[in-house]
Amino acid sequence: MVVVEDSSVSTMMAAENIDPNTPTNPILKEKHVPAIKVISSADEEGPPKEKSILSGGNDYASKKSTTVIQKSHLIQNSWAFWFDAPSSKSNQVTWGSSLRSLYTFSSIEEFWSLYNNIHSPTKWVPGADLYCFKHKIEPKWEDPICANGGKWSMMFPKATLESNWLNTLLALVGEQFDQGDEICGAVLNFRMRGDKISLWTKNAVNEEAQLSIGKQWKELLGYDETIGFILHEDAKTLGRDAKHRYTV
Repeated sequence: MVVVEDSSVSTMMAAENIDPNTPTNPILKEKHVPAIKVISSADEEGPPKEKSILSGGNDYASKKSTTVIQKSHLIQNSWAFWFDAPSSKSNQVTWGSSLRSLYTFSSIEEFWSLYNNIHSPTKWVPGADLYCFKHKIEPKWEDPICANGGKWSMMFPKATLESNWLNTLLALVGEQFDQGDEICGAVLNFRMRGDKISLWTKNAVNEEAQLSIGKQWKELLGYDETIGFILHEDAKTLGRDAKHRYTV
């Protein structure tokens, strides 16, 4: 098993940033491999996994050689993409019942294969939500890990929404946050009044961790405006009247 040890993984992922509208998915280039610092577990035995389809691509192996040796570059945490469509929300009985888990990924190759097959944010309809959360954490206020947390939010115009969403994902998956253990995931909300990206965290009363996450996120995206942190509990009871607990 190969486990990523440090944040150099995000540099490697950023180097693979190919236009999501490209007709084929990117295949991790061998020349980037040295950029990752890895640890091989002591119980790793046997040959690498073999697959009949190239990872992330549409090309099948030739008939003469029906298998391709693939190297997977595992990331520290597994993550899952979730989706909530506006048409489903209108028919849901309870909040969150229309959420659908799309796919869980555990490697750089899987991330890019998924990301490059998701529609550009400019093509999404108002009311839709896209989530990327750590595996086994559901993007709901009621989830035990999210229940006592809150969120930082940023508004973006369509012109910069996609790049900022991607950079947020790279920072999460690449473990760029000093308080990364406090982060549950990220949400991309498409709304008529303005598109928004939010970071959900676990423990809202941990002021030091929340401020660290908010400041680092602003620095990573080069965001100059003041952003606020709202507790999930306040959002549930007060709705749009909920006040910021912290600002940076």
